[in-house]
Parts: sequence; structure tokens; C-alpha cells
Amino acid sequence: MRLLLLFTQPPLAPVVPHNPASTSNESRAHFDTINDIQRDQTASAQHWSDKAPSPLDDTPLLPAVGPTKFTGPWSDCQAAQQDGQPSGIVMLQPAHAQGIIQVWCDQEYDGGGWMVIQRRQDGSVNFFTTWQHYKNGFGNLEGEHWLGLEYIHLLTRQGSYMLRVLMEDWSGRQAQAEYNTFALEPESDFYRLQLGKYQGSAGDSLSWHNGRQFTTLDHDHDAYSGNCA
Repeated sequence: MRLLLLFTQPPLAPVVPHNPASTSNESRAHFDTINDIQRDQTASAQHWSDKAPSPLDDTPLLPAVGPTKFTGPWSDCQAAQQDGQPSGIVMLQPAHAQGIIQVWCDQEYDGGGWMVIQRRQDGSVNFFTTWQHYKNGFGNLEGEHWLGLEYIHLLTRQGSYMLRVLMEDWSGRQAQAEYNTFALEPESDFYRLQLGKYQGSAGDSLSWHNGRQFTTLDHDHDAYSGNCA
């Protein structure tokens, strides 16, 4: 099973852990999503770089609205792919979740079935933010976003998942890092990172953090005397 982190357009750089289509109105009425990420209702996925920065306040972001095929929810993007669901915002309900999670599924890259847990491409979203934001997710599923620690934990709790980090610079040069297993422990263990074996062309910048807890600017769980968030 598959998870993606996408970094596009900025210059190629080592992967670091903390820089680490949607439903119809009728379908939306039947499900209350539990993650806070919104879908931009005015711009298409082909114009991500034109979007204004997403707000980072305490107001919950709106659930996705827009036309696309929907018959879920599914457990993950591979299950959605098996039902013919195309790339876009998909409603998932992991085995241990209490509600529905909105996730961008990529059904075209490398055979499809990929859940995008982070996308960074134009600097429109501030990733230097609080524990609560990292727990619940922030940004825009069609552009820059972080899915949310709690939802990544719930998704990876279902089974064995691999993680792939994709990077591309302004001139189209690409690099990737892949880990054959990936999971986050629960919040009671501060979402401790569990990684498998690395392979790829981007350099291995995550394995050093294997077994370490997540740190944000307001929750320091790293091994340093200061806060390295």
C-alpha cells in the first residue's frame, strides 16, 4: 500500500521530516469529514501556483465540494482505484477512524493507488505551525497541504505501507526517496516515526529520524536541548 510526499518546483534539496475529483453536494450530505483540509472551490488543479495562501487560524476549513465520481468511502486509495475511482479528492474511512477523511488519491503515477499525505510546491502555505495544525491537517488538498498526523497514523495502522518522496525543480529535474515501510505511532507516543529500508536518488534524510517523536514549534519532543522544529 502506498503513500506519497510531493515537492515540486522549488530547487532540489534533501528531504527533511517537517518540510516533510472531490465529492458531489449530494454525496457530501451523507458524510461529515473529520480532517480540516479544504478544497479550493474557485481554482482548478492545473492552476495551483495561482492560489492565495491558506489561512492558519482556529476556524475549521470547509469540506470538499465539487463534481466527481463517488461511491465510497474506501479504506485507502488502492481500494478506491479498484472501484474505478480516478485521481482526485476521495473520501476514506480507515479501519479505526471515527469518521471520514478527505485524501488526494493519485491514480496515475506509477500504477496508481497513492495517498498524497503532503504536497509542497509554491510556498503558499505556512508549514512552520503548531502541534494542533500538524495533528489535524492544514492547507488545500488540490495544492499545498499536510494531511494530518492523526489521519496518517490511522491510515498506516491498517497494514503495511510504503512511503515515496518525490521532488522536482523548476527545470523538471526529478529525484525520489522510497522507504519500504512507513508508519506513525499514536499521539500518546507523539506520533513516533517508524521507517523501513531506503532506496532512491534523493539521498536518505529520513532514516536518521527513525524512531523519533514528532516536534513542532510549540511541542518539543526532539533529542536536542533546544527546539529543532
